[in-house]
This record gives sequence, C-alpha cells and structure tokens, in this order.
Amino acid sequence: MDAGEFRKRGKEVIDAIADYYESLDQMPPMSTVKPGYLYKLIPHEAPESPDAFDEIQKDIQEKIMPGITHWQSGNFFGWFPSNSSFPAMIGDMYSTMFDVIGFNWICSPAVTELETVVMDWLAKLIGLDKRFMAIKEDGTEGEGGGVIQGSASEAHIVAMIAAREMAIERIQSSTQASQDNLDAMRHRLIAYFSDQTHSSGQKAANIIGCKTRIVPSDDDFRLTKAALVAAIDKDKSAGLIPFFVCGTFGTTNTTAIDDLVGIAEVAAKEHLWYHVDAAYAGAALTCPEFRPLAKGIERADSFNFNAHKWMLTNFDCSALWVADSTHLVNALSIHREYLPRIKGDTSFVKDYRDWQAPLGRRFRSLKLWFVMRMYGASGIRAHIRGHVKQAKWLEEKLVEDGRFEIMAPVIFGLVVFRVRPSAIFTTPDDTVDPDTVNKVNTDLVKAIQADNRVFLVGTKIKGNDVVRAAIGSTIGTQENVNILFQVILELTTK
Repeated sequence: MDAGEFRKRGKEVIDAIADYYESLDQMPPMSTVKPGYLYKLIPHEAPESPDAFDEIQKDIQEKIMPGITHWQSGNFFGWFPSNSSFPAMIGDMYSTMFDVIGFNWICSPAVTELETVVMDWLAKLIGLDKRFMAIKEDGTEGEGGGVIQGSASEAHIVAMIAAREMAIERIQSSTQASQDNLDAMRHRLIAYFSDQTHSSGQKAANIIGCKTRIVPSDDDFRLTKAALVAAIDKDKSAGLIPFFVCGTFGTTNTTAIDDLVGIAEVAAKEHLWYHVDAAYAGAALTCPEFRPLAKGIERADSFNFNAHKWMLTNFDCSALWVADSTHLVNALSIHREYLPRIKGDTSFVKDYRDWQAPLGRRFRSLKLWFVMRMYGASGIRAHIRGHVKQAKWLEEKLVEDGRFEIMAPVIFGLVVFRVRPSAIFTTPDDTVDPDTVNKVNTDLVKAIQADNRVFLVGTKIKGNDVVRAAIGSTIGTQENVNILFQVILELTTK
C-alpha cells in the first residue's frame, strides 16, 4: 500500500466510520454471538499471499461487526461510558502518523512538552490545586505535574509504587534500618481501600506485593474517617505498617463519594500516601457546581481520572497528577546509556518514562489537545450537564411509576434502582423474601439484555441485587433515555 492507495482507502475508511456512527442507534447494542464464533469464520493461519483490501473490509462488516458490543451507541447504558469523539479520533490519527515512542524529551520534544502543557490545562479545567501543576505561574518548574497513563489501574500501580518509596525512605531516615531490615519491612506494608473501591486497587496491591485492608463502607457506601482509623489502629497493633490509602470520588457501584476530608486528616497524621481515584466522576469537575463535592482532594498526594470515560477522549487516556513527583521518579527511574537525558534547568525536560510502568508511550496528549480545543470548556461542560439532567429525569420517572426504588443518590450520570419489594409482594414487609426480591431484579436485567433494544447491567450493593443504568454516550440524547425508560416499564410489567 503506497501513499496513493492509502489516500484512497483511508477516505473509504473515514466514510465507513462516519456511516457507523450515523447508524448506531439502529443496531442492537449488545453482541449476541456465541463463544468461538470467530474461530469458525476465519482461516486458522495467516494468508500466504496478500488479501485484497476489499475482502478485508467485507470481513469487517460480515465477521467482526457481529461480535462487537456497541459501546458508542446512544442505547448503551452498561458500564461507565467509553466516550469517543471525532476530534479525539483525529488526534489519534496524527499520533499514529508520527508513531514516535516518547519515553524522554529527546525522542520528540513536542511529545513531552505538549503533554506537560495539556495536563496543566486539564488540571485547571477541573479545578485542581496548584500543587498538582507542572509549571508554576512564574514559568518555573513545579514539584508536581500530570502524566497520561493507559488506565486508572496503571495510575493505581504507579501511585502505590511511589507510596512504597516514600514509606521506605521515611522508615530508613527515622530508624537507620539496615537493608535487610528494610526488605523485611516491605512485607509489613499495608494499604487501605473500602469495600466499594474499584478492583484496580487490589490489583495494584497484588502487583507490588503489599498487604491490603478492605474497610467496610457506611450505609451511604462511603469510606469514613472513623472506620479508617479503627482499621489502622488494629493493624498497627499487629505490627503492620500502614503506607497508602485510596479515597474514591464516584465509586463504580453507586458513584458514592468517600469522606475525602476525613481521609486526608488520617493520611497526614499517619504519614500515608493519599490517592484519590475519580476514574469516572472526575470529568464532572469541569463543571464548577460539582467541585464542592470534592473538597479534600487538594490534600491528596495523587489524583486520577479517565478522560476516556466521560470526557470525549477515545481510550486510552487516563490522567494522573502527583503533588510531588520526587518519590515517583526515584522509584521508577533506571538509567541506561541508550536512554540519554537532556541536562539543563528547564521546566519542560521531563522523562515521562519515569512516571509510568512501561518504557514506551504514545503521543496521547494530541487527543486531549484536539478535544479541549474543538469543544472548549463550554462544550465539555454541556456534555456533562446534559447527561446529569437525563439521569435526574430517569430517576424522577422511576419514582413516579411507584414500582421502583432508587438505591443510591443520583449525583452524576448513574441511576441505581430496583423493583421494590412492595411491588412484588402483597403481604406485610416482614414476610418479604429477600432472595425473591433479588431474583426479580436479576431476572429484569437478563430480560433487558435479551430484549437488546438497550443494554445495561446489574450489580450487588449491601447484599441487594440492583439494576444499574449509566448514562453518558457521546451521541446519546434524551430520546435514548426515553427508550430506556419504556423498555424498563414494559419488561417489569411482563
């Protein structure tokens, strides 16, 4: 494929992508293929001679497309959104065109410097404290800064590695422990999460090899200061070393917001690294009216949200900030002669390879640059506010119907509900069978998925099976939410 053929075929692909987005709402959102379907449809070895481009395109439509669950459909209400947008796609195309591996400044100066600038743009857009800025107002280098990770899971990993570095350094300076003693102490380090923290926290702990304490959340699904203090006191008495705590701004199950201020107070007293995971709800901070809900994050050591969830930026683009990059860089920096560093007193020479687990990294800041420039702050805020309004509308309609109860406050774009026991039983509440209530709600989720006009999932909170509708598609409208509501009513009745 030479440049001429690429020009021709590339235009065809752009047309196919545009056609796909225009037809999404006419397609069932969920793939219904059976496991192993594709193995039966394609050869079991790579072709000996080149296939024609038209044949490959045909296979995309006839063999690949049936196995796609359409996350970008306006009728997709399953997991938190995976926002895409045409501006982000264009940024990704330019990233693919350059195809540079930006592990340090010299690889391509624009790759490093645009990321530094754009992450400061984004920090200001969501109202982060100036501690997290890479560049101070006078143009000199700050102690903190932002870096684009592949996912919130990766952000969790590097934050915990930095936390371990900070803890070991503190122990060494205060006790003058030998290296053997320090190695032994690593196995006594313990991190704290609530029972509502995303699974990425536990995975990060598994990877770095530390102990974890899962702290029960309160009746509002929040990690509280009191519960955290009790867990820490118990573990310290057992000879463990607390070193890390995660607070969540918008949990996966219910979008609950932990006691961020209280956790910050405990973290400061106990010398813990304080990480705030806002993977989904962090995008809402682009709207000033949501920022009071996040009081306490200004005291965090690290903060993360996924622009690829609810901020119009195609996967993968997970924004992580640290208030002080020292421990992160110390923990992850490994020098080799073939990875030359540029010396000099400048704010813009950052080796982002020292801020992440992999060495290589793509030019992902281009996506954010295109999104923020082509939507502007006003367009991004309108995107968020529109979904919150639709979620509030769905909440009101479900309550008005009378057969449903809302199981968690509707703060952002997530509505968690169930068929209420009184709609299932005509007997007094004290004879209600919880297992039957749970079965009705799991059956409702299965019926909605089998119907396949809309897609959503269920979850379990405090022993209750519930229905979970996440509103947030880039192309979704109020009409899509109307369809969702009508499907829920129809299948509940049935």
